[in-house]
Amino acid sequence: MASLPPLPLSPGIRQRHIDLTAEPSCGLNIFVLEAGDSTKPLMFLFHGYPELAYTWRKVLLPLASHGYHVVAPDSRGYGRTSGWDTSSYTQTNLSQFTQMQLVLDNIALMRALGHESAALVVGHDFGATAASGCALARPDLFRAAVFISHVPTGSLNLPELSGNVTEARPISETQQKPKPAKDPDIHTSLARREKPLKHYQWYNSTPKAAKDWQEPPQGLRALLRGYVHLKSHVWKTNTVDMGRLTGWTADQLARMPKYYIMPLDATMPQVVENDMRDEDSSLTEAFVSDAELDVYVQEFSRTGFQGMLNWYRSSTEARNVNIQMAVFAGYKFQVPVTYIGGVADWGNYQRPGALEGLESGRIATDYRGTRILDGAGHWPQTEIPGRLCNEIVKFLAGG
Repeated sequence: MASLPPLPLSPGIRQRHIDLTAEPSCGLNIFVLEAGDSTKPLMFLFHGYPELAYTWRKVLLPLASHGYHVVAPDSRGYGRTSGWDTSSYTQTNLSQFTQMQLVLDNIALMRALGHESAALVVGHDFGATAASGCALARPDLFRAAVFISHVPTGSLNLPELSGNVTEARPISETQQKPKPAKDPDIHTSLARREKPLKHYQWYNSTPKAAKDWQEPPQGLRALLRGYVHLKSHVWKTNTVDMGRLTGWTADQLARMPKYYIMPLDATMPQVVENDMRDEDSSLTEAFVSDAELDVYVQEFSRTGFQGMLNWYRSSTEARNVNIQMAVFAGYKFQVPVTYIGGVADWGNYQRPGALEGLESGRIATDYRGTRILDGAGHWPQTEIPGRLCNEIVKFLAGG
């Protein structure tokens, strides 16, 4: 790891490893990007899939300029962070890949950085799972949270699509409006459609998914460029039939693009290749340059994808490993929270009832509003970094 060349970053962004391998609650050597005075209040930025701390390259300095020590780690299973279980698919200890473990990792990192608390945790996509876990479990340490492009469900963050696990909810919820419809055998219902389908999270949990991602027929660069394109504002199909889903039913899920609800026999590279066939892939170079894309290609070529995909596995095939979060069942976020999404992002709506849970106050005591931003799809931190920073700063100021 020490022989790796430094990432290409703007002057003022620092990069280093924080060695927590001797810390029993963590055990990682965590790679971080950081900006700002380390004596200022801490702001954590947690990335999503398939991304890295590098995804925050455009916002680290602007956010730090508002008086924060801004830190973006490569999460467990990703990038230049090491120390997690790299065993084969069948031998991986999935208890290392849980929401509670993310909380422990980030508490250890916070203290190693010399901070007693974090003024804000910001989580994008999968990173919102880390941010929500931190804010829910330790509101005394993580004082506010911003969720981007993925809506947390609050207390027991187990997958809504499961037909085998019942999510614990506060008694008062039964006195509110009915929950969205939920098909108890959603996977069978999807597979029995005239055009059979499957959910991407379950595909990403399969033994072959990591190889599919790493060795796509079109090449890794083309796959990543296409994936960025299809989930961005430049792919106009995203906004066709976009809107809140009324339930976990096959008909409702089938409204979503194929990168979420895939043809039953397709791989993700095939989905991307098919949908990109008539698209101009150069359109996304405006916000992810070829040089920037090179960073992801090089890092993922080196690490592979299984570590990242283990997070899907821990929430689909091994639900019991996340059961620790059941201690918070019925407990609301006690800190200020907000949600930010791009206007062309289906991630805002893919979990029926989740956004409504925030907006109604059912899972948050101090919800500061839903902010849907023009000019962005799933990647506002790269598509519209200035606007995203403005919204985060506005939230911190009480707006």
